[in-house]
Amino acid sequence: MRYVVVGAGPAGVVGAETLRVADPQGTVTLVGAEDEPPYSRMAIPYLLEGQIQEEGTHLRHDAGHYAKAGIEVLRKRRVTKVDPKGKQVTLDDGKTLAYDKLLLATGSRPVKPPVEGLELEGITPCWTLAQARAIKSGLGEGKHVVLIGAGFIGSIILDAIGSQPLTLTVVEADTHMTPRMMNRAGGDVMKAWCASKGVQVLTSTRVGRVASGGERRFTLHLDNGQTLPADLVVTATGVKPIIDYLEGSGIKTGEGILVDEHLQTSDPHVYAAGDCAQGLDFSTGGFSVHAIQPTATEHGQIAALNMAGKPARHHGSLIMNVIALLGLTTYSFGQWMGVEGGEHGEWLDAEQHRYIRLEIKDDCLVGAIYIGAFEHVGILRGMIQNRIALGEWKEPLLEEPRRLMEAYLGLTAYGKKIPILPLAAG
Repeated sequence: MRYVVVGAGPAGVVGAETLRVADPQGTVTLVGAEDEPPYSRMAIPYLLEGQIQEEGTHLRHDAGHYAKAGIEVLRKRRVTKVDPKGKQVTLDDGKTLAYDKLLLATGSRPVKPPVEGLELEGITPCWTLAQARAIKSGLGEGKHVVLIGAGFIGSIILDAIGSQPLTLTVVEADTHMTPRMMNRAGGDVMKAWCASKGVQVLTSTRVGRVASGGERRFTLHLDNGQTLPADLVVTATGVKPIIDYLEGSGIKTGEGILVDEHLQTSDPHVYAAGDCAQGLDFSTGGFSVHAIQPTATEHGQIAALNMAGKPARHHGSLIMNVIALLGLTTYSFGQWMGVEGGEHGEWLDAEQHRYIRLEIKDDCLVGAIYIGAFEHVGILRGMIQNRIALGEWKEPLLEEPRRLMEAYLGLTAYGKKIPILPLAAG
């Protein structure tokens, strides 16, 4: 059996390794678009902070790992076409690779906003190791850095850069930070925290154009008339799945590559995993792209097992976003935005930068936002995924979300009923 895996990120690497074990007689070829050893993009912020060296971003640290495992790795190769009828892929150098089973794990790419001047040298996304090297070389004491975008990825970059001895300003077009993982109240807590750490976040603000020169290397002209000087500009305005190479293939796509519960595409010999796959959403029962590393690795393993004839089912990814923002822990789970007909309990301590919001529907916790603490994260995830009925704990949680641990113990104490006592003052 000839297996080809396209994409050398976490989904592709785990998929290739799983195939190697599940079918020792087959051949496995892993195709990577970059001229780098397979690495994790989620490790790049640690590289910018100086916590790790480049080798620390690599998914496997033994230089001979893939050869020893019997996995052929092709670097700096992009797939330009998939031919399901001929069972082959075409690479950007014109060569073709034949396959019996194909795994597409091509990930996603940054979205470039239509802003004049973003093509200037010294303005870059933070997505690849090469881009991380360029950004790192532009950091330093006294530098002025402007980050465009305060979404999930932007906030991770903010965390990596914001604690360094430089001036950082963040420009976000939406009304609040991380709008795809946080409501307005949570985003405002995050913004206030950044301000307390010396990082200015401008929300409801757009960059109109970027020009060379001025007080620093660049001058950013904002839609509110303000200008920002910058030595370095980093863009983080979202990503989208890489699926353009599937045009004309007949493989069905939506936001990403459409897959079933086995990660199989509309072609029975082709599977997809990771950021490019539009798979089952645990919370809604629909299909979504979940561009996070835990989902990617889970996808890669399940897809590979099915490719090797060992049936495995994907039960759906739980939306889970986690950011450590300059020392502030922020989480959102499941349907954190609420659901029609649902209820919520909310608690805010703006002075201490703490916020909790629980979303409840049909007697179950379906989503949550948690900022400023981390002790209940595992409990939140478990209660949502296991759809634990809240029963008589529903009303106390709606009134006081901080009672989550009490509720969990009361509902899971080996069948023993724990009485609901009044919350202690303070």
